Amino acid sequence: MIHKRQYCEDLTSYRRLPTREVMVGHLPLGSKHPIRLQSMTNTDTLDTIATSEQIKGIADAGADFARMTVRSMKEARNLENIKNQLFSQNYRIPLVADVHFNPRIAETAAVFVEKVRINPGNYALGEARKEGFQKVADTFKQLISTLKKNQTALRIGVNHGSLSRRIMDQYGDTPGGMTASAMAFLRICREENFHQIVVSMKSSNTRVMVQANRLLVHEMLSEDLLYPLHLGVTEAGEGEDGRIKSALGIGTLLNDGIGDTIRVSLTEAPEKEIPVARKIVELATGTADPGIPKTDTIPIDPFDYSRRKTRPVVMTGGEHPPVVLMKQSPSPSMEGKLTPDGFLTEQASSPTDKARIRIAPHKARPLFDSIQAFINSEEKGESFVAVRIDDMDQVRRLRGHTNAVLMLETQTGHPVAEQRRLIFALMQEGIDLPVVLHRRYREKHAGDLRLKAACDTGLLFIDGLADGLLIENDGPVQSRDILNLSFGILQASRSRIYKTEFISCPGCGRTQFNLESTAEAIRKRMGHLKGLKIAVMGCIVNGPGEMADADYGYVGSAPGEITLYRNREVVKRNVPEADAVEELVRLIKAHGDWREE
Repeated sequence: MIHKRQYCEDLTSYRRLPTREVMVGHLPLGSKHPIRLQSMTNTDTLDTIATSEQIKGIADAGADFARMTVRSMKEARNLENIKNQLFSQNYRIPLVADVHFNPRIAETAAVFVEKVRINPGNYALGEARKEGFQKVADTFKQLISTLKKNQTALRIGVNHGSLSRRIMDQYGDTPGGMTASAMAFLRICREENFHQIVVSMKSSNTRVMVQANRLLVHEMLSEDLLYPLHLGVTEAGEGEDGRIKSALGIGTLLNDGIGDTIRVSLTEAPEKEIPVARKIVELATGTADPGIPKTDTIPIDPFDYSRRKTRPVVMTGGEHPPVVLMKQSPSPSMEGKLTPDGFLTEQASSPTDKARIRIAPHKARPLFDSIQAFINSEEKGESFVAVRIDDMDQVRRLRGHTNAVLMLETQTGHPVAEQRRLIFALMQEGIDLPVVLHRRYREKHAGDLRLKAACDTGLLFIDGLADGLLIENDGPVQSRDILNLSFGILQASRSRIYKTEFISCPGCGRTQFNLESTAEAIRKRMGHLKGLKIAVMGCIVNGPGEMADADYGYVGSAPGEITLYRNREVVKRNVPEADAVEELVRLIKAHGDWREE
């Protein structure tokens, strides 16, 4: 009997979801096999040498699979030349063809590669418009026949922003709609007795991406169709933001044992994605700890966001956005536009009370080191209380207290599961005090700290369970980097928007301009527009759909030409690339969304 909200094997101990085994060429995927890493070329797939050289770089970086965009029948046929070129240089990495709109191209590509990716939202789009889903299903069965004949695997790749009209009319662009889209195609595969399938549920919105994957697992479990999952946050962007966003979304699912292959979509060279992907897998898998009390009860809906209801205390909880605390007093290096909401200090108000938290308006509140110390104190006031896993039995003693913020510390090797378990216990006991996640690290490099903290804490903000974050690091990482990371986690989880959100694709063979330089120029020009979501998309094929919830879009429509969007509506077409950034600025100003720095 499946629990009505089951989406993973265990909520308190890492257990990998036992998906089917799928062969992608000579490499098995899913089941108990290693989580596979992949990236995608951004070259013209008709350019055999350039594409094969980029694939070699992806393989040398440690990828298990390499994907190429296939736009035309000529490109589909050229896959054979690319494969032969790689074989001649002893590269045997399995190849994946990424096909949109044209089923015949997918069928041709299936002869030459180890896996074909299709998007249910635009598969056989013309046929869907004319004759409905049954015609699409019949066409899809032809592809399945070709896949069987050539022992080629299939990826059913659902994107949040490119669902079919049939799905949109019934569900909207929701996790439920994404799941319905995937399941319709999976059921056809079952009818045809074809099971060499991988499924992906992608979005640039980490919350939607996580909920859609969970809901898909739940539905697959209920119908005994548990196929491997490909994880990724689409259009994650570049640099620090792209890494935080990817680690947060992918890490949230990996921590619960969900995911069999991952792609980190950065607006950078494809080979740069692989070390990041490898580190995320290393950080977010394999942690099991018997010290965490078991639970089968989920007091939230894991498929739909709702923030945990808490009372407001010391500027936390209630309607307040999650706070960022820091482990030091203000210093010149902390000055700037971005400042923390409070500091953990060692300034003593009495000989027996050293640990204090100073939070706006600069009044210091005591930090009690246990629930027992808080209960015994005669001068509680508005206070902060450290709560650890060994305090679980004392949690119920907090009932009736209305003046404490709980600092959730970790004692085990699975901090995500431990802190979630503590918050679930509070909810089950009816205790509505706000909680701040307190995480301590010993990282030498800001990049490693960035990925680890995002993997460790993202789930709790994605699910609306936490009211604040305090990251400490015993190492040479600068305080400013820790501050940026803390706010970055809140932004990536959609918990607290403090700056512009840039949604930029990683590029592929369809890209019409230099993505990296353009994304950087737009970031510099518009990075002060707090709360706006601006998409930078390489092509007109996927761009308008995959930037689903952006406020403004900059999309390549032809070589040297840009189409500008507001929400999903085209505002200006065929803007010369040299003028397009400033034209986007004028568009934002015309709609009243521009602010001077």
